[in-house]
Amino acid sequence: LEQLVESGGDSVQAGGSLRLSCVVSGFILKNYCVAWFREGPGKEREGVAFTNGDRDPTYADSVKGRFTVSQDPDKNALYLDMNNLRPDDTALYLCAAASGTRCYYYTHPSLFRVWGQGTQVTVSS
Repeated sequence: LEQLVESGGDSVQAGGSLRLSCVVSGFILKNYCVAWFREGPGKEREGVAFTNGDRDPTYADSVKGRFTVSQDPDKNALYLDMNNLRPDDTALYLCAAASGTRCYYYTHPSLFRVWGQGTQVTVSS
């Protein structure tokens, strides 16, 4: 059974930092394209960071320079380090996985097959 389980969400003040984790089971993370998405209040699901482990990660413009995505192959886990958090970063953060030879180019959530349940990040001003 393929599963993604996120953790690390919290309530923080603007300027603070958080590390989100996504633990993978049922498949080997490094063989997939993986991403962090978020759903803010009243907003559509938005891609935040994308990586497949072999190429440089890509980020949404709104988080470039503040967020960093990484993987730990030994733990089969994905991470999102978030710094200088802002109130508009408030959202449910979800990790997702996709497969396929061109998955590195995937950014639309409909192309990601496996999803976690999400972890809530709330940033107050």
